Amino acid sequence: MDLYEYQGKQYFARFGIPTSPGGVADTVDEAVVQADAAGYPVVVKAQVKVGGRGKAGGVKLAADADEVRLHAGNILGLDIKGHVVKRLWIEHASDIEKEYYASFTLDRPNKLHLGMLSAEGGVEIEEVAVTNPDAIAMVHINPLDGLDEGTARDWVDRANLDPEAREQAATLLVRLYHCYVEGDCDLAEINPLILTPEGKVHALDAKVTLDENATFRHPEWEEYADDSDIDVREKMAKEKGLNYIGLSGSVGIIANGAGLAMSTLDVVTQAGGAAANFLDIGGGANADVMAAALEVINADPAVRSILVNIFGGITRVDEVAKGIIEAMGRVKLSSPVVMRLDGTNATEARALLADHLSDRLIAEPTMLDAARRAVALAEA
Repeated sequence: MDLYEYQGKQYFARFGIPTSPGGVADTVDEAVVQADAAGYPVVVKAQVKVGGRGKAGGVKLAADADEVRLHAGNILGLDIKGHVVKRLWIEHASDIEKEYYASFTLDRPNKLHLGMLSAEGGVEIEEVAVTNPDAIAMVHINPLDGLDEGTARDWVDRANLDPEAREQAATLLVRLYHCYVEGDCDLAEINPLILTPEGKVHALDAKVTLDENATFRHPEWEEYADDSDIDVREKMAKEKGLNYIGLSGSVGIIANGAGLAMSTLDVVTQAGGAAANFLDIGGGANADVMAAALEVINADPAVRSILVNIFGGITRVDEVAKGIIEAMGRVKLSSPVVMRLDGTNATEARALLADHLSDRLIAEPTMLDAARRAVALAEA
């Protein structure tokens, strides 16, 4: 779950990480109120879950209320890489002496937490990694040991942060680590982390991704729920409890198992087509699950055919066939369905389906045959 910048800063505040004073605004008038409270000059910042806000005109400096009104009016409703700005963050403008970069994430191959720190902040860390990889100081942290002040100080020294920033930065990094671990984050990033002319270090931006697997531990995360940027197909699938990812093709995919679903996408591509989605129904391919899957795919106007690819191991394919037959009676489909059923009780399944086959419900013996038929129907 990605947080907006203002939410990330609010999350940081729980762990004592200093940020610039500011507030949220959904209208021009609210923006002025927040600017007055924060103190001029202020920065008017678009709240979207995508980078490149500044280049798109979504971040503006304002010296007074009139400028806040001008910039807020221009930014609200602005389209930034397909994300329409509906909310602003208004914060007191900070004087900047130096910009740094700091983050924590998980190094999955090494099964350790990874901290990255650089004296070159304010730009994408990927760019720094390419142009000057030695400028990034990394530290691997065993979750059982954590990050202590001594290790943080050594890390800050290796990153060559300015001497006047090092002690504060070390303390802040320990707090950021606690935010990352205790706050159940997949990513906790500050870019830039700034040093002011007065010698203060604080977070000027916040990028936080929460681990949705930890939602059960955080009922307070409910306040972060936001489906305004979710693909409408994915929103519908989520409401039905389906594992679905929307794509841009015309062949709808239903498979049981993530590996089989991915293989089905590959075979559709091999057959010259393009998948409209990834949809894994797992082992519970009963009528309710099949009906839900068909409803979601049928709601996508780009879908021209639907490929159902089922391989039964523990799952009995004849039970899947019964589910398909019942689901077809519930859902009025706008696209033909091509099926490939194999595995446990596949013979019985095909016998059950025999009386229901038509030009709208088609059975093929292999995955490749089914993919070819589905692609041909999608292109007809």
